[in-house]
Amino acid sequence: MAPLADALLSVIPKEWHLPSHLTSYQPGVTPLSTVPVVVACLIGYLTTIFSLREVMRGREPMKLTTLFQFHNIYLTAGSGLLLVLMVEEILPIWWKGGLFTAMCADDSWTSRLEFYYMINYYIKYVELADTVFLVLKKKPLAFLHVFHHAATALLCFTQLNGRTSVSWVPIVLNLTVHVFMYYYYWATAGGRKIWWKKYLTTMQITQFIIDLVAVYFASYSYFSATYWPHLPSFGSCSGTEGAALFGCALLTSYLFLFIDFYVRTYKKSPASRGKPAAKSL
Repeated sequence: MAPLADALLSVIPKEWHLPSHLTSYQPGVTPLSTVPVVVACLIGYLTTIFSLREVMRGREPMKLTTLFQFHNIYLTAGSGLLLVLMVEEILPIWWKGGLFTAMCADDSWTSRLEFYYMINYYIKYVELADTVFLVLKKKPLAFLHVFHHAATALLCFTQLNGRTSVSWVPIVLNLTVHVFMYYYYWATAGGRKIWWKKYLTTMQITQFIIDLVAVYFASYSYFSATYWPHLPSFGSCSGTEGAALFGCALLTSYLFLFIDFYVRTYKKSPASRGKPAAKSL
């Protein structure tokens, strides 16, 4: 039972019910479900931000306070709602079958979770607007920010195609961090002073450590059960090999990039503390 999901569905008029390719992931039919379209969108994102940066050279920064606050409070609320819905779906699976079942069983890829994964995937394209705001406000455009936003959309795409049941672990942690992060940017845009900015990066690093424990464990379980049955294992794990390897590699790169950002931003030498730090979302 998922009371919150059922309650939300009950208020939607029947004539508004979406066609199946918008509620379940159908490669080649569902929007943004093919490699050419995804690659074109990400190239368009990079082209847009670097073109805008050139346009903004010699111009005054735009404030865009109201629009920026709306963007951030929308993502705060959306991340929070999606987080609650996912936890509501995952906890009964975990309670009945245990953590390994929740992370690895084929049945743990439920129709509702698939729909939530799709929503999370589409939110990643909304989050690309973060970079547009940075450029229009003439804030530093760090490699970490640009790479992380583009690569995360690609990561969500690969995991939907690969049907990796462990996906909920990094998604739930990411949504949790984003509730705090987008609230922070909403509040500070309105003039509030928030003392815990440093701890946002700490949360992100902690998130990636937990992510890697989960995805490396799931990948080890799959490969040991499939190719090396003599090794100790809990059993196989749902998902394609390509999606698993890509997820492990990308999340590993995130961990090192965010550690590097933390060290450069918060562990500066006394001589460099007066220099502005690159902004990361």
